[in-house]
Amino acid sequence: MTLRLSRSLSALTLLLSTLATPVVFAHAHLQHQYPAADAAVDAAPQALTLNFSEGIEPRFSGVTVTDDKQQPVALGAVKRNEKDPTQMIVPMAAPLTPGNYKVDWHVVSVDGHKTGGSYRFSVK
Repeated sequence: MTLRLSRSLSALTLLLSTLATPVVFAHAHLQHQYPAADAAVDAAPQALTLNFSEGIEPRFSGVTVTDDKQQPVALGAVKRNEKDPTQMIVPMAAPLTPGNYKVDWHVVSVDGHKTGGSYRFSVK
């Protein structure tokens, strides 16, 4: 009887730990951004704003922007919004000229997981 109870408790513990595991392995996913993906904006943005599904570590996160000739665009230092740990702000060092741009980003979430991706936008 004791052996049966022990096995049942072990099975229950395994089941519960399996159900809780996805929360532990969460990653910061890009939820929305400005300029938006595939957007054509009239005015060049002064900064990129990227919003993630969880808090990020700005010291281990970054963004590169390239123009349609694949030349890098000068950017300021990546910052995290002081009031919102899920928002990354990347100031432009100089105004963007009309054209197409690609944004490559990578972040490390507060739980230590790294994610990355890219999107495009254009300035009219």
